[in-house]
Amino acid sequence: MGALAGALLLAASGARAQAPEKKDIKLGVGGAAALYYLPLTLTERLGNFKEQGLNVEISDFKGGSQSLTALVGGSVDVVTGAYEHTLRMQAKGQDIVSVIELGRYPGIALAVRKDRADKIKTAADLKGTKIGVTAPGSSTNMIVWYLMAKAGLKPDDASFVGVGATASAVAAIQKGEIDALSNVDPAMSKLQSTGDVVVLAETRTTQGTTEVLGGPMSAAVLYLRREFAAKNPATVQALVNAFYKTLKWLDKATPSEIAEKVPQEYWLGDKDLYVAAVKNNLQVYSRDGIVSPESRQRSLDFLKKFDKEMAAATVDPATTWDGRFVAKAAETIK
Repeated sequence: MGALAGALLLAASGARAQAPEKKDIKLGVGGAAALYYLPLTLTERLGNFKEQGLNVEISDFKGGSQSLTALVGGSVDVVTGAYEHTLRMQAKGQDIVSVIELGRYPGIALAVRKDRADKIKTAADLKGTKIGVTAPGSSTNMIVWYLMAKAGLKPDDASFVGVGATASAVAAIQKGEIDALSNVDPAMSKLQSTGDVVVLAETRTTQGTTEVLGGPMSAAVLYLRREFAAKNPATVQALVNAFYKTLKWLDKATPSEIAEKVPQEYWLGDKDLYVAAVKNNLQVYSRDGIVSPESRQRSLDFLKKFDKEMAAATVDPATTWDGRFVAKAAETIK
């Protein structure tokens, strides 16, 4: 009986074989309530960080570019943010790497205000418009730049304003402050349900992502400085274990079960709508936590399309990914 109890205890501890070197972790995110970052919210709410011996303090910024700035400035240890940021930082000589993929599709939709839909029917019609994004320079901004570039426009052919990722983004459209919005759910699903917008492009589904990008392109990842991983390998392993366990839970959970786990304010006042938004985004989330070589290359090609600095840079996408931690998590967490 004692041997059985010991075996069960060992199994329950999962991959946490070594205590984290740094138990108190500051994590940055740009819009925690967005479904783009659902795996982060669930990891915290399911108790997976604590199970791995971590105390994670989450700093919620308006957009991903701001959480990246916090990492570079040293006010956070790690970030859940868009994979593209690791490529851009490598191009700038900053050795920042991703260690687990949380989203395999961006989950971003570009929509126009309904009363402007007769004039703005394609990305080419965005010239001279005012477009809301979570924060300037964030992935929601990049996707519009990419679509504009494909339509023959330059990044400065439209103006961009940061509107956040939740109720503030909804309000910006409803008050007529912007002509179009590039954002994530549940905000986009809410605006669609009320008929306030017409969607031009979306990357929430396999079909939509293939139409826009040509195939899967890693979105939310956990990224950090390579030197942080070198100094704190057990801490990074614990973080990856926690997220990996969440991805496994998410793969089997129903939209209703997921909705019950998040803070009620994330529902934007309508639980049924939130459940529907989760259902719309289930294809977004990573199944294996791996940023594949194909996805890395697609992200680099994506950036080169609209970013002159990236087009001129020589970046090896392999430098942006450290797969050791996910591989170890996969061995022990089933």
